[in-house]
Amino acid sequence: MPDWLQPLPAVRIPLSEVVVRTSRSGGPGGQHANVTDSRVDASFDVQASQALTDAQKARIADSLGSVVRAGAQDERSQLRNRELALERLETRLAAALRPTAPRLKTRVPKRAKRKRLDDKSRRATTKQGRREPDGER
Repeated sequence: MPDWLQPLPAVRIPLSEVVVRTSRSGGPGGQHANVTDSRVDASFDVQASQALTDAQKARIADSLGSVVRAGAQDERSQLRNRELALERLETRLAAALRPTAPRLKTRVPKRAKRKRLDDKSRRATTKQGRREPDGER
C-alpha cells in the first residue's frame, strides 16, 4: 500500500496527515468481535494539510467540512478495514476536488411550448363544459 492518498492525479496527501483510529466493531460476530479492534476510522484535517493548496482546501471544506472522515467495519481483518477506510476517504476527497461543469442555459423548444399551451386550452375547454349554465342556479 502506498504512503499517500491520491484523490486526483496531481494531488498526493501523505498518510502522516491522516489520523487512523481503531475500535471494536458493532453488530454480531461472537467471541472474536468482542476482543478485537477491527473497526477503522480515518479522518483528515483539511485546514492543517501541507499537501493541498488554499483553493483545494476551500473546495473540500465547502462540500465536506473542515474534517473529512471515513470508516469501515465490513471485514474481520483490521488491515483490510484500514484499506477500505482509506479508499473511502480518498473517494470522498476526489469527489470534492473534482470541478463541476457550469450549467449551460437551454431554451424550451417551440414545439414543446405549443403542445403545453394546446393541452392547457383543451383542459380549460373540458372544464368549461362541466360548468352549470349561469341562469339555472
